[in-house]
Amino acid sequence: MFQSVPTIAYIGLGSNLGDKKANCRRAIALLAKSGRVVRVSSLYCTEPMGFAEQDDFVNAVVELETDLSPEALLHQCRAIEEALGRVRTIHWGPRTIDMDILLYGTTMIETPELTIPHPLLHTRRFVLVPLCEIAPLAFHPKLQQTASNLFLDLHDHQRVLRCDENGTLP
Repeated sequence: MFQSVPTIAYIGLGSNLGDKKANCRRAIALLAKSGRVVRVSSLYCTEPMGFAEQDDFVNAVVELETDLSPEALLHQCRAIEEALGRVRTIHWGPRTIDMDILLYGTTMIETPELTIPHPLLHTRRFVLVPLCEIAPLAFHPKLQQTASNLFLDLHDHQRVLRCDENGTLP
C-alpha cells in the first residue's frame, strides 16, 4: 500500500485584534489538526505594514509536517481564520488572525487562489525573522536561496522584536 510522504510547510501567523498572543496560540493549536507541528518561533511584536493606522501585530512562524495538499492546507488555514473571527474588510487591515502558507516543501504554485512560495516572503522582516529563528536553511525554490540568505539581502527596516508579556513593542 502506498503511503504519501509528509511535506514540510511553513505557515506565517499574525494578529492585531483582541488578545493577539492568545489568537496566535489558538491558531497553532488548531493547525496541529492539519499535521504535526514540528517547531514554532517566538512571538514577535511588529509595526503594521500597508494600512498603518492600526495596532501593532504579533507574528510567528510554524513549521508543519503535513499530508495535506497545498490547496487543502490553504482551506484549513482559512477555516481556522474564520473560526477565530477573521473578517476581511480592509486590505492589510486589522485582523484577529492571518495565516499565510510561506513555503510548502519545494513546491511552486501560482493560481488566483494560492501562490507558493508566498510572493512577499523575501521582502518582509516580520516573516523572515521568525522563519530564520526556526529554519534558517528553509529553501525558497523560486529565488534559489535559504531563509538566512534572504534575510541578509533584506531592505525592510521594520521593527521586529520579541514580544514582552503584554504583547507590545517595548
